Order: sequence, then C-alpha cells, then structure tokens
Amino acid sequence: MLYGAECWPIKRRHVQRLSVAEMHMLRWMCGHTRNDRVQNNDIRDRVGVAPIEEKLVQHRLRWFGHIQRRPPEAPIHCERLKCVDNVKRGKGRPNLTWKKSVKRDL
Repeated sequence: MLYGAECWPIKRRHVQRLSVAEMHMLRWMCGHTRNDRVQNNDIRDRVGVAPIEEKLVQHRLRWFGHIQRRPPEAPIHCERLKCVDNVKRGKGRPNLTWKKSVKRDL
C-alpha cells in the first residue's frame, strides 16, 4: 500500500482513506467485521501494526535523511529540493509540496 510513499505530498483526507482501507484489511485478517464492534486499537494490538499515518511519516523522513546525506552536486538535490517558496503555483497545481509535507512531519 505504501510503495513510493516517501515521495507523496499527501493530504489529510488521503491519509484518512488509506487508514480506512488499512483497517478493512486488518479486520479481514483477524476475521472481524464492523458489526463485531471491535475497536481499531484492539485489532492493531492483536496484529502488531502501527497506524499508517506513522508509517507515512517514517518513510518520508527516512527519504529526507537519505537526500540530506547525498553530496550537494547529486542530481537528487537539483530536482527534489529546488523549490522557490515565494512563487505562486500555477492553476491546477497542488499547494502542498513535498518540502512542506516534510516540514510538517518535523
């Protein structure tokens, strides 16, 4: 579910949808349905899985650390971190950038 998640500038509503899908899968693994009225925390404890939001933050910060350890002339610095903060983004472009999402995680 989280393949390539370190590069996603993800919104809160997308995190919520991922969380719902994850809980659906975890409930299916445990053999419970929503009608059984078992709390999400109990299912997570039983399976031993952290919430998906924590995993997203963990992936993003690990990738950020990897980028920071690269030399300044590395191609990844030219593309990923070359972002001007004062420029208005074009029509149809998302306001949330990867850099802003990393700042939110820190």
